[in-house]
Amino acid sequence: MKKKKLAILGSTGSIGTQALEVVSENPDLYEVYAITANENVELLIQQAKIHQPDAVIIANKSKYELLKEALKDLPIKVYAGAEAIAQIVESEPIDMVLTAMVGFSGLKPTIAAIQAKKAIALANKETLVVAGELIKSLALENRTPILPVDSEHSAIFQCLVGEGNNRVEKLILTASGGPFRTWSMEQLAHVTKAQALKHPNWEMGAKITIDSATMMNKGFEVIEAKWLFDAKPEEIEVVVHPQSIIHSMVQFEDGSVKAQLGMPDMKLPISYAFSFPDRLPSKSPRVDWSKCTEFTFEQPDLLRFRNLAFAYEAMRVGGNMPCILNAANEIVVDAFLKEKTGFLEMSSIIEKTMEKCHFVAKPGYDDYIQTDAEAREIALSLL
Repeated sequence: MKKKKLAILGSTGSIGTQALEVVSENPDLYEVYAITANENVELLIQQAKIHQPDAVIIANKSKYELLKEALKDLPIKVYAGAEAIAQIVESEPIDMVLTAMVGFSGLKPTIAAIQAKKAIALANKETLVVAGELIKSLALENRTPILPVDSEHSAIFQCLVGEGNNRVEKLILTASGGPFRTWSMEQLAHVTKAQALKHPNWEMGAKITIDSATMMNKGFEVIEAKWLFDAKPEEIEVVVHPQSIIHSMVQFEDGSVKAQLGMPDMKLPISYAFSFPDRLPSKSPRVDWSKCTEFTFEQPDLLRFRNLAFAYEAMRVGGNMPCILNAANEIVVDAFLKEKTGFLEMSSIIEKTMEKCHFVAKPGYDDYIQTDAEAREIALSLL
């Protein structure tokens, strides 16, 4: 069987490193054609030496010489810059592109990969948040499959396999509730960066961990679910499930609910996206039913965690509003990680940015670029 050649965009992040572990565990099935990183050149060099891809790209051009020098004795092409990342995905040998870059930066290479008719394993949720309508139409036009890697969307996808045209009543996305699920508004006003970076169940990068703590991550997943599964806003529900064993559920018109369960381990959805429709043997931890004896569910508190409410509003308004939401969020999360704004202030800045930014009802690619720049400028001015 021919090996599947992969391009892993964002190989030094949490998803990217675990994807490379999946490749290492299945050397007869996969090989790495290209890997990319934004800043972490040291880890990128290590990965390149281990996996020997055809091409390695660092987005930060100032680190190009260091990367090139470190790999000069290996038959690896070395490039730098965002444009090179968008170009490498078009390479003829590539079968699948894993988009695991963080934030808006994932949009352009994802579009390029779709237009090059590459299968997409989508871990960059911002791509569908920002430009879901454009991405969906391009995928249909190019007959390009988009396979979800987020654990929640992978769970929904797995629940839908084999259901044919059976009508779905509701998609139920589960949320852990993050580290501050039971905290009061007064406590949330004093949250520190160190506290926010300690997620109770998942090991993730800094940006997505903060998004999880504010529930913006769940808001983005709601918007993403709309585009992945052709769902209306009222057909997508969020339920807080602190144990994080049920990854998401689907309710059908006969009242049946299917759920996908498993330990909190991102290698399972990564592997499933790579191997679909097959399932591969895995050494990942199994659910221990002697210890997993309680499943609890709560409704999300939209007063304490306003970002989830903003996401629903952006989805209902449509146009470039989700793009505004994402850009403002990227600015405030960066500011919070640099300890330049408070935990609750992040939501206030996002809300004001959504009010102030120019609205475009039917945006094209250039509108998304302009909106992203404008929203970032407004959010920065509000810090």
